[in-house]
Amino acid sequence: MSPAPSYFDKSFTLTKGTSLKPHHDGFGTRAIHVGSEPNQETGAVVPSISLATTYKQDGVGNHKGFEYSRSGNPNRNALESTLAAVEGGTYGLAFASGSAATATVINALGPDAHILSVNDVYGGTYRYIKRVAGENQGVTSSYVSLQDEDDNAILSAFRYNTKLVWIEFPTNPTLRLVDIPRIVRLAKSHPSKPLVLVDNTFLSPFYSSPLLQGADIVYHSISKYINGHSDVVMGALILPARHPALAEKLRFLQNAIGAIPSAYDSWLAQRGLKTLHLRMKAHGINALAVAKALQSSQYVDEVIYPGLPSHPQTALAYHSLSPHALKFVEKYREDNSSPEDTSFPYSGMISFRIRGGAEEANRFLTSTRLFTLAESLGGVESLAELPAQMTHGSIPPAERELLGIGDNLIRLSVGVEETEDLVHDVEQALEATVRPRQLQQSSVITGPAAAGPWPGHLSPPGLPVLKDSRSSVIRGWVLKANFRRLRIPPLASFH
Repeated sequence: MSPAPSYFDKSFTLTKGTSLKPHHDGFGTRAIHVGSEPNQETGAVVPSISLATTYKQDGVGNHKGFEYSRSGNPNRNALESTLAAVEGGTYGLAFASGSAATATVINALGPDAHILSVNDVYGGTYRYIKRVAGENQGVTSSYVSLQDEDDNAILSAFRYNTKLVWIEFPTNPTLRLVDIPRIVRLAKSHPSKPLVLVDNTFLSPFYSSPLLQGADIVYHSISKYINGHSDVVMGALILPARHPALAEKLRFLQNAIGAIPSAYDSWLAQRGLKTLHLRMKAHGINALAVAKALQSSQYVDEVIYPGLPSHPQTALAYHSLSPHALKFVEKYREDNSSPEDTSFPYSGMISFRIRGGAEEANRFLTSTRLFTLAESLGGVESLAELPAQMTHGSIPPAERELLGIGDNLIRLSVGVEETEDLVHDVEQALEATVRPRQLQQSSVITGPAAAGPWPGHLSPPGLPVLKDSRSSVIRGWVLKANFRRLRIPPLASFH
């Protein structure tokens, strides 16, 4: 298994006696060029799609690096090189789905292993660890608030057979942040020396670089931000140079299990990855604007967005930014923020608690025009969902309640549409959510008309009844109350 090509250019001589220092290509440059070198035969600047399942051998075992497409495909290899480059890693592996990547890395642990996981982990990950690996592989697991517990409490959750610590950064859907270097330090101090895996799906390689913070494995659902167009299902694992043996083992399982992506999906994902740095900037700018609009709404109880100063871990969010994201954020704040405004773009995910409960949440989700009610995230289009009933439905209700995943918690994946349009859509959906409640409250009758079960009585006390063709109790009540016009509630509201 060969590592990804280097994106560090060696120093070169311009003229005699003049040289430049080694140059480190930027994030966007690596995303566009690594794995997409011009074709040596045709000069094509876009990789062709290799649909072949098998490849000619000039002699037994004498081939050009490809035997059978499950073991290796030009498009998948190219994507894996790009993934490693943008994550700052050396080894990249692509899988048919994020769940396939989860299954492969847990299979690599062997039987009777113990996994320590962040407590509000994605429902699909929880389901695989508990129901699949637990029942079929003998894997045990513990779920700890890695962001809240102190060192001793976390160390006490480790066991002699703890082989993996699973971190989401940030967690889904409550957007809590884990101090990755601290967990790495604790893992290394324990006799079991577990690997530390970071699910970097929510931030993408643009906003976060977990390998630079000491993580052993970075996990992605490529279906989300990396592909970015909601038309590919895929997962990935990226490892640093210090783990060649582990990378080789995972590569063996990738081939043996066979949960590999197609050539076409690999081509699509690599194409999407080329604009990741542009899209993530737009996602972050839009999400910050939507988060501020939600925060100013009287119909919202809480907004959870690490880029807002109201988030309890906003300092950790800022200090954990990747070098390229920090450069973008500092320039954005310089150009767009006042000195007292410490908010900043931090990917495109927002969670918020709408005022009310499940009824209000469902009404909001069916009132948006641009935010589509759907699972998943990270596409160019904006999405909204109710975690308690959708993505985290597999987590027992009692545990969801402890994690703060209630019926009024809504998760938004803010897309790259025009900022003002997204803000307007959220604001009008909130208005539509509370309007029926306001109308219901306004239909309660007070004053003289409340003397009887109006309008069941034909002649409520004290109200004149007109005798012409337009006479009615309603009109009499309007005249008595000195109203020019009455907005009549629907009959269904009277019981």
